[in-house]
Amino acid sequence: MNKIIKWTVFFSIPILLATAVAPEAWGFFGHRRINRMAVFTLPQEIFGFYKNNIEYITEHAVDPDKRRYATKHEAVRHYIDLDHHGEFPFDMVPRQWTDMLVKYTDVFIVDDKLDTILVFGKEVMEYKDGDLILKEHNNAIVNEETYKGFYKSEILPLYYEDEWIIDCDELTKVLQYAGVNIKCTSAFGIDQFSGYGIVPYHLENMQRRLTKAFEAKDPTRILQLSAEMGHYIGDAHVPLHTTENYNGQMTGQNGIHGFWESRIPELFADEEYDYFVGQAEYISNPNEYYWDIVLTSHEYVDSLLAIEKELSLTFPQDQQFCFENRNERTVRLQCAAYTRAYSNLLDGQVEDRMQASILAVGSSWYTAWVDAGQPSIQSILKEGVSEAAKEEHKKLEAEFKKGESKGRAHGQ
Repeated sequence: MNKIIKWTVFFSIPILLATAVAPEAWGFFGHRRINRMAVFTLPQEIFGFYKNNIEYITEHAVDPDKRRYATKHEAVRHYIDLDHHGEFPFDMVPRQWTDMLVKYTDVFIVDDKLDTILVFGKEVMEYKDGDLILKEHNNAIVNEETYKGFYKSEILPLYYEDEWIIDCDELTKVLQYAGVNIKCTSAFGIDQFSGYGIVPYHLENMQRRLTKAFEAKDPTRILQLSAEMGHYIGDAHVPLHTTENYNGQMTGQNGIHGFWESRIPELFADEEYDYFVGQAEYISNPNEYYWDIVLTSHEYVDSLLAIEKELSLTFPQDQQFCFENRNERTVRLQCAAYTRAYSNLLDGQVEDRMQASILAVGSSWYTAWVDAGQPSIQSILKEGVSEAAKEEHKKLEAEFKKGESKGRAHGQ
């Protein structure tokens, strides 16, 4: 397939800025801005479709954040606590989704004496030459691919279930093949990884889904997935979405999450940020690409924390926080002068990550279209989302307005 096409560049950003949404908290302001600007990185062949639906792409950039109020499974898609799992570059964390779950899922058997026995899991397994060594079971050997096949068929389909109840007969077969004989009365699995975030894995999955939507020329799915893809990519570019210390709670810097990703762009992005980021590029290896994003983001964590800590000790204490009226409420926020000082010390860090987000979002959309065979979408050029999708958006909005977030919130 020829993956190089002729570009036509569109320079409509001045008009775009005039119609941009009003400043709000990050997630709303930042994500909407990233998605909107990403449209202008696209080639002529798909630009028209996205431009015609730019208001949808902009407005629904925040749907994944709203979905955190509808399902407990949503929050983990927005971050990954890399430092929970070791040290940079975190080679101990498998880059493939199934490999990660195989390594970080604890599998237990309840035997005929009602003892609960851990048979598979990171703490009791070693990997050697394509085999799993079960350290707690006389170093019994299980072929890695055999176990992975069992995992895919028997455990992976349970991922969104509240309890992972595993078939005793199938599990016993795997163990007996390795010479481990345990009378199984019941078996269950516990995911020990996802609670610390899965954003790079989710991005690769979203990439595949968007490609299929282009293959089907389904305007509703293209728009929904494009808008949400933009959100997750934006989150992956935020350093504090890659660390357990995501809100400075471990270093006495509570609130730094919103300070970095909300307050700074809210005050300065409209007037000072450069949104000419270039043309979308084809992503040849999405898995590597999305992992590189989170790894790069993580490299900023130490500096942004250290800079804020030092600034808080030297800037006048009574000039660090101010009160502003927001949506008929009085809220406590970092003062403009204090925010300016932090932004200056960061030396363009926030702007750089936002620019990188815009280019990555456009590139993800472009790549999905290319991988789908570069289909002509003239037939759906002026189409938007279906009425059924609009009804689903209304339900999502209703859940969001209830104000009961499920799972970890960004700033908590």
